[in-house]
Amino acid sequence: MLTSLLTITGVLVTTWAVPSKKLWGVAVTQTTIMFLIITTWIISPNLSYNNSGWALTNDNVSTPLIILSLWLLPVSLMASTGHLQKKSPSNNRTFIQLSILILIFLIITFSATNLIVFFLGFEGTLIPTLFLITQWGAQQERIEAGYYFVFYTLISSLPLFLGLIYFYSINDQISISLLSISSPNSSLTTLAIFCIIAFLVKVPIFGLHLWLPKAHVEAPVAGSMILAAILLKMGGYGFIRLTAAFSLPFQTLINTYLIPFCCWGGLLTSLICVTQTDLKSLIAYSSVSHMSFMIAGLSLFSSWAISGSIIIMVAHGLVSSALFCIANIFYERSGTRTLAASRGIKTMFVSLPLLWLIFACANMGLPPLPNAVGELFIFSSIISFSVINFIPTLTGILLTGVFSLTIYQLLNTGSTSLYNSLNGKINQREYNTLILHLLPLVSLIAAPSIISN
Repeated sequence: MLTSLLTITGVLVTTWAVPSKKLWGVAVTQTTIMFLIITTWIISPNLSYNNSGWALTNDNVSTPLIILSLWLLPVSLMASTGHLQKKSPSNNRTFIQLSILILIFLIITFSATNLIVFFLGFEGTLIPTLFLITQWGAQQERIEAGYYFVFYTLISSLPLFLGLIYFYSINDQISISLLSISSPNSSLTTLAIFCIIAFLVKVPIFGLHLWLPKAHVEAPVAGSMILAAILLKMGGYGFIRLTAAFSLPFQTLINTYLIPFCCWGGLLTSLICVTQTDLKSLIAYSSVSHMSFMIAGLSLFSSWAISGSIIIMVAHGLVSSALFCIANIFYERSGTRTLAASRGIKTMFVSLPLLWLIFACANMGLPPLPNAVGELFIFSSIISFSVINFIPTLTGILLTGVFSLTIYQLLNTGSTSLYNSLNGKINQREYNTLILHLLPLVSLIAAPSIISN
């Protein structure tokens, strides 16, 4: 993994020497080649989490998320080319460098075997993501969104850091694979809860989610794609890695409070989605709903739950990124994110309504799309643990279908207005961006075991 990080750093450095007129083309080409090379390196039939160097390695849990991060970086840069080409060359260069810097911290997080290295990668994404939101956001509310993002992240990060230090003091080592807690006490219970909350804020689940809709609404399209597709998965990955170390001593606490809270929270978030009128806000709240149910299943730490959670994280990363990409295409044509004001745009497009329908069906978990496979694993685990959880789970599934199809119906029916009938053609770059979201979904339909072993 150290070689992979050096390769990404080399790509970051070369962005300084690229001529301004060729900046976007070279950046997309380099990141695509980087994806192919690093993916070839890290894919191995015998992955071992203990076989590491420089406290960095990959295994069957981290590899799908690393590949997802590498795949979506060039795609997000392609999606951003249209509205950023009019900016100054230095502005574009800084944007690309921040995106690559986020990727470096993501790779560190997903491949770290050291508690301190994990924390540095986990929190290292904060600064570049904050700059993306506050500097390239479309409205003045981006500053408020940045405040929310920093406030929630930092408030949960300090207890996490203290908890990691305390775990090191009682275990005399900082290896994640060797981390264990056998004799819990009151102070240890408090620190464990704080560590769990830090990951739940990053996911986030209902109740700790207020920063996410604001960040999504105000972020540029690349920021929204990276945030929804990859950054949220850091919370789920940390939950798998660290919470497993102290899940057994606190399993009763988790089963009693966290699982029902996440189930009912996912239901309430689905209700919020039905009432939304802003397209990006609706997609953001749908992410909260999906992640709440994922954490509920993952809290059981069964083999089905872990496999289902990894499938959901990868599939949701692709689908949510595609939905934000389509939302940006609509916004560039209509100048608004209001659902009712964007009706009838399908009359100007040929294949976009079909792509929108596919991603909407994937978002609602329609078979045979991989979202359905992951949700089947997760919901089976939740219901097998407690039949009472069947009520919020089933209702949440129904509401997810309602608001997913509502988006499609509102945006693809009705007559065209003057303000949304301008510049109706979609260029090849935008189609390629959507196709690059669709290809992995089709691959996962054929072989979901790629990411569930």
